[in-house]
Amino acid sequence: MLSTHRAFYDAVETGDVDLMSSLWVDDVHTSCVHPGAEPLRGTDAVLRSWTLLMANVGYIQFFLTDVEVNTMPPGAEEPDTAVVTCTENILSGEGVESVDAFSGGKAVCTSILVRDRSSGPWKFWSRHASPVIDIDPEAPEEP
Repeated sequence: MLSTHRAFYDAVETGDVDLMSSLWVDDVHTSCVHPGAEPLRGTDAVLRSWTLLMANVGYIQFFLTDVEVNTMPPGAEEPDTAVVTCTENILSGEGVESVDAFSGGKAVCTSILVRDRSSGPWKFWSRHASPVIDIDPEAPEEP
């Protein structure tokens, strides 16, 4: 399932709509919550959002940390559900003035991946990402 999880980020980084489409369960109950946005429901809406995002982002790269996987049923030899949490450390060329400049951000993400009982490929069922706000403890307080 981690190869499917990594393929998701590869799809975003390269703008590969076909790869992104292959990674999601085709169902009206799939869901995705982008940072700061309302939930999207259904594979068509989810894929449309990723297609728009990928078409409008020039350079983006994800460095994943704190990756943790829990499978269900717990201890099963052939689990059919996995919950993957991670921190996305994001490097982007969006919103910067210079061609040689980059900006960064951080989000925490929870993804639920499923597969059918016949050991089919892992696919995304749900994904939720929330921004992490870095607060500088040395910064002066605003009035």
